[in-house]
Amino acid sequence: MSDPWIFEKQAWAEGYDKVAGVDEAGRGPLAGPVVAAAVVLPPDFDAKGIRDSKAMTARARDAAYEHIVKCAAAVGVGVIGPEIIDQINILQATYAAMHAALGDLGAAFDYILVDGLPVHSLPVRSKAIVKGDALSISISAASVVAKVTRDRIMLEVDRQYPHYGFAAHKGYGSRQHIAAIEKYGPCPHHRKSFGGVAERVANCCLPGLE
Repeated sequence: MSDPWIFEKQAWAEGYDKVAGVDEAGRGPLAGPVVAAAVVLPPDFDAKGIRDSKAMTARARDAAYEHIVKCAAAVGVGVIGPEIIDQINILQATYAAMHAALGDLGAAFDYILVDGLPVHSLPVRSKAIVKGDALSISISAASVVAKVTRDRIMLEVDRQYPHYGFAAHKGYGSRQHIAAIEKYGPCPHHRKSFGGVAERVANCCLPGLE
């Protein structure tokens, strides 16, 4: 980023005090939740090393996560599971996760920077920024919190259902994952409305998955 604070500075110049960056992780996987995070950073926040979570190593993300949670003015997280994703579709579930993350912040924001396209019905004025996770430090921080939170959830899922290799692919449609679905059928954490899973819903052969 040339100036990672440019959008925050614009909002502050307009009189807004507490700018929340919002991003999500997990729209594309075949299993697990979609997770959104909302982060309000103070102007003196040390942003060194924080960028779009996709451009960071797992170790760097973990370190950045701890720094963000410790030093941010506020952090909120929203988690929408696969059953709800199947009921309302992934786009609406993503919006629901973002609203939940903002709700988790409480009243600690008066302006929102959101990654991607505009999100309707946000509680305060907002600005949507395409590729915002690479352009706004607040959105970058939110992307880190969302990604690390979701990855840790998927490690727990892997402990429950080790046959699928969730620790490695985090629910995305890797060759290993598809082969496991073909062999065992989907588990309760799979998104049964997604292609690659939907056609194999009847093929549940692990104990306890019927």
